[in-house]
Amino acid sequence: MAVQPQGIVWHEASGQLELQWDDGVQAWLGSRELREACKCAACENTRRAGRPFVAAEATALTQLHPIGEFGLQLIFNDGHDRGIYPWPYLHALSLHALSLRSPA
Repeated sequence: MAVQPQGIVWHEASGQLELQWDDGVQAWLGSRELREACKCAACENTRRAGRPFVAAEATALTQLHPIGEFGLQLIFNDGHDRGIYPWPYLHALSLHALSLRSPA
């Protein structure tokens, strides 16, 4: 069975999304990194064309909507609302965030 979230907290003031997983992983993902990680068709096409999206420093998460048992739809202050972030992808982003913050 896939890893499932055990806790989701949106810290609006800091722009952080705190995720706790049933495998013990806990990570904080920032609005900007989440926006840059969007997997919608438009963002993926931009990446495939060799133009990775770079979010503005002031990028903020403005809404978050659960999509059944599948994941979250995240909406950002730049108007972008097409990205659905499945649980396995959010878990992978959590692991990546931890690897970046861990001492070498």
